[in-house]
Amino acid sequence: MADTIEDRACELAVYIIETGATVRAAAQHFGISKSTVHKDLSQRLPQYNKILYCQVRRVLELNKAQRHIRGGLATRRKYSKRFLDESMQDHR
Repeated sequence: MADTIEDRACELAVYIIETGATVRAAAQHFGISKSTVHKDLSQRLPQYNKILYCQVRRVLELNKAQRHIRGGLATRRKYSKRFLDESMQDHR
């Protein structure tokens, strides 16, 4: 992890831009909270590196636009697994 807050904000931005990671995934990868990631990217990064900020905003906006789709897929996996588990118990 970076030595300064400025370095950490830039490192987070580069990671998200390169991987397309969500705030949650970036927080888990770097071992920090989602709140810290969000604050670094939305409040601190514009002060340090405007160009990097604009690039990471595009990725974060895309992730936000796709959030409902990922949630729906997660729900689908949850209930299809539950359905499979229940049907397997019926055959025992």
